[in-house]
Amino acid sequence: MKAESELLARITVRPDVFGGKPIIRDMRIAVEHVLAMLAAGDTVERVLEEYSFLEPEDIQACLLFAHRSIEGELVHDRVSVISQAG
Repeated sequence: MKAESELLARITVRPDVFGGKPIIRDMRIAVEHVLAMLAAGDTVERVLEEYSFLEPEDIQACLLFAHRSIEGELVHDRVSVISQAG
């Protein structure tokens, strides 16, 4: 298993994408979308089939992000925020 810091580094925030919601690897797929698919009963394999550009570690990163958020940790302070200019 990758270190938690490596997994959380896969989650980024861009104010110009989805209103600043956490996204995966600076792509236009929100963490909440992946979590919703899993909550609806989709398997990790199904998510990876639907979004072939995702990697298993991306799913793991989403779950870790959700866990840390629910736990009350200020996880948003630990993910990369990418400005609109950069």
